[in-house]
Amino acid sequence: MSPLQLLKRAALLALVSSCGSCGSAADGASPDAAVVDGGATTADAPATGEFSFFVTSLETMRTQSGNQDGFGGDLGGLSGADQICQRAAAEVGFGHRTWRAFLSVTNGPDGGPVNAIDRVGAGPWFDRNRRLVATGREGLLGIRPDGDERTINDLPDEHGVPLSILGDAHDILTGSDGLGRLASTGPVSTCSDWTSAVGEGSEGKVMCGHSFPRAGKVGYDWISDHPVPGCAPGINLIQNGPGQGNCVGCGGGYGGIYCFAVD
Repeated sequence: MSPLQLLKRAALLALVSSCGSCGSAADGASPDAAVVDGGATTADAPATGEFSFFVTSLETMRTQSGNQDGFGGDLGGLSGADQICQRAAAEVGFGHRTWRAFLSVTNGPDGGPVNAIDRVGAGPWFDRNRRLVATGREGLLGIRPDGDERTINDLPDEHGVPLSILGDAHDILTGSDGLGRLASTGPVSTCSDWTSAVGEGSEGKVMCGHSFPRAGKVGYDWISDHPVPGCAPGINLIQNGPGQGNCVGCGGGYGGIYCFAVD
């Protein structure tokens, strides 16, 4: 690696070690997960006009929320979640595009339910490393999207870094079923349409997808794998089953969301 690449790798390690309540990386996770073809890190990938998909990084969720534990389920509603995506994209030079969060709500701007799959445009979508994530909306509706296996099996953040580098960080909020539609009409199933960070009473209600498979699991769904433990802010990056507590990240994550460019 070049000195710059080594510095970036060190920065990623520092991010993990500063993770307060989230513990250490899961067994088998390594900073080398961010090293791709030719020895360059994914964070070194050049900007590309095709860039149109990412998972919000732990860094951006902490910075934007002003809380080391992130936002929890209170993302400022659907519009607030869109702005989280927009600001994260702007930080890496893509604020000129229009970004939308892949989230469903029970009561949208028109007073009716909103399905995440209806918010993302037509595709195709590419990650920061110029790799195909999905060919179109139909390509999103599977256990994994139909894109490049190097990205769909470990979906990356806005820097192009796969989330597995952090450890057990794969729980991504969607509030959706496997077809990208609202999973339940009860407001608690979307943390009150992404305005509530109250964990108690939301346990086992809010669906999340997996950005990469958990250890030892064969089947996993990137949109709708299982409910998160609750809507409270919180981070857990250790592989310890369901975890403890009633936070969005307690089962393995930090409350990240998927973001798509729609223009």
